Formats: sequence, structure tokens, C-alpha cells
Amino acid sequence: MKKYYLLTPGPTPVPPRVAARTAEPIIHHRTKEFGELFDRVQEGMKYVMRTKNDVLMIMGSGTAAMEAAIANTCSSGDKVLVGSIGVFGDRFVDICEAYGLSPLVIREEWGTPLSPQKVEDALKKNPDIKIVTAQHTETSTTTVNDLKTIGAIVAKTHALFVVDSVSGLAAQELHMDDWKIDVLVSGSQKGLMCPPGLSMAAISEKGWKHVETAKLPRFYSDFRRIRKSIATHETPWTPAVSLFQGLDEAIKMIKEETLEGVWKRHQTLAKAVRAGFQAMGLKALSTYPCDVVTGAWLPDSVDGKAVIRKMLTDYGVSIAGGQKHLKGKIVRLAHMGYMDAFDMLIGLNAIENALSELGYKVPQAGQAVEAAKAALVS
Repeated sequence: MKKYYLLTPGPTPVPPRVAARTAEPIIHHRTKEFGELFDRVQEGMKYVMRTKNDVLMIMGSGTAAMEAAIANTCSSGDKVLVGSIGVFGDRFVDICEAYGLSPLVIREEWGTPLSPQKVEDALKKNPDIKIVTAQHTETSTTTVNDLKTIGAIVAKTHALFVVDSVSGLAAQELHMDDWKIDVLVSGSQKGLMCPPGLSMAAISEKGWKHVETAKLPRFYSDFRRIRKSIATHETPWTPAVSLFQGLDEAIKMIKEETLEGVWKRHQTLAKAVRAGFQAMGLKALSTYPCDVVTGAWLPDSVDGKAVIRKMLTDYGVSIAGGQKHLKGKIVRLAHMGYMDAFDMLIGLNAIENALSELGYKVPQAGQAVEAAKAALVS
């Protein structure tokens, strides 16, 4: 028997107590019982997002909330400034184009964060920009953006700051209200430690003014309909009841650890993984690495796809490789959600073994784990 270790940047492992809640009998969604569950999740998500705004629950993965953010705030012909530092920044470009919008795009070299100065310059040059989008943590390039600085820049204009925190929420420090974020979207399957299928969006008062005047077509994900249903303690359409139950439990776990404690744990795990990669002689992918997943360049002599395949097939350890032009060139070891120090040591050891078996000579066998252990206690 081979034990399976899920160390990818989504989906992430589901804690047993969360899984148990999702397996509870289904309750009807138009009942007082569900209404009480709905209210707890609503207040819990405000705590996790660090906001006083209502949190809208959307049935679908994080991309559903990303699309809804554009559909609910834009009209035909609006200018959208997309800050792209990887695959998911490009996804905002694709969403805009699907709705007939022609986004202005700031593209940074993968592994480099979005430049606040470039955002400010673009806003000055194009004062009619309606929306500015950015990722909190871009998992494809293992990079975190300086949302606090960018948010302060956007807040001085009439534009909205729309942030995808699908991978960053409940893992990397984030303060929606204090950082002047107008629309914050996320998903259930990463830092929130739940199965995929539930997404959410919180909207500022400034954001709601845009929602009320937006003209793009919307129905199922109409923020106005979803917000109206909050008063009756429900969603306008049939919700993913089991995922609400699981998310309720996951939020309890986050509160028990405290959100600050969760952020600190992720910082510690990230530091350990970076030390482990360095000990293997691997160069970091990002110049401004996030705390949810760490990426490293592989030697030219090693096929990254073979590394991923060997780790899963031979060791039962699932990590991520590169996307698009980084495919086969990098490895990405996640440390988000229900993961701990032992998971990181297992992941690093498996990567080292796979590299060795594929012909790469590590500087010193076993040093990756030792370096990570030292970082964990430093």
C-alpha cells in the first residue's frame, strides 16, 4: 500500500473534521437550520477576508468568482487594466475578452511581482480606466503582489481594485478593507481547506456603485440578486449545502489557530521549503516569493515532467510542475491550507530522491531536509 500526499497548490488536503462535516446528511436550503449555517459562514468569511462588507457565495470554482467580478462591474467599452504576472493574471485577460472588452495589460516577467509604479503610470495615462485587476498570490509563478501599495494607488481614482485571492486567502496576509480592495474573490479548495466547488466575492461600497450601473449580461452570478438573498439567510439558487457545512468547520479551525497564526505558519513553512531547495542547489523561481507555494528552476539536464511523474508514481507524492512556457522547467511545492512541517520534509525528500534517480547530483544527500528542519526552528 502506498500512502498519498497531496502537496499541490490546489486542490489542497481536506482536514478529517472538515471532510466529516461535508459527509453529514443534506439539509434543505430553505430552512432555519440552513439559514443559521449560512449566517455563520457569512460572518466567518468576513473574519477571514478582514472586511465589514457582505460576502457573496457563488457555486463554482474560483474562476466563477473571477468572471462574476468582471461581469458585475463593467459595461461594454469599459477600460480594464489587467496586471498579469502569470497564468491567472492572463485568465482575467481571457475573461475580459470573452465579454467583448479590450483590456490594457501590464505583463511582468514570470517570477516578478506587479510594479505599483506601472499601475500608477497607466492610471495617469488612461484616467478613464474602470477596473484594475491583480492576483494576491500567483501560484503559477509562486509570487505575491504588493496589494497594499497598489490598493492605495487605485483608491485615489474612480477605478475599482479587483483582486483574485483564490490561492492567497487564509494563507498569505490580507486585509481587504485596510488595503482598499473593492472586489475580493476567492475559492474553497486552497487555504480554506475545503473541496472545490464554492467561491465567494466581497464588494466595497465603492464597488457596489459600479455594480448598480454595470451593463454586461449576468443572471446566475448577478451580485445584486445574491446580495438581496443575504437578508433572508440564503442564496438565490440551490447552494452547495455540503460545501457550506465543510466551510463552516474550516472557518472554526482557522479561528482556533487565529488568522495571524495561520499566516505565521505559512510563512514558516515557506521559509523551510526555500531553504530546502537552496540546499539542493536549485534556484528560486520568484524574486518576491509568496507563502503559499514555492517554485524552483530545475537543471537543464532534468525533465520536470519526469520528476512530477516519478514522485507520484513511485512515492505517492503529488506536487506541481510548470505551466505554459515553464512546463518541464520548474517544480512547485505547495504549503497552503491543511499542511504542516512534516508534509514539507516529505515533499523535499521526495523531490531530492527523484532528482537523484533522474541523474542530477545533489550537493549533499539529505541536506535539503536538514536545511528545512533548521529553518523551521530558527
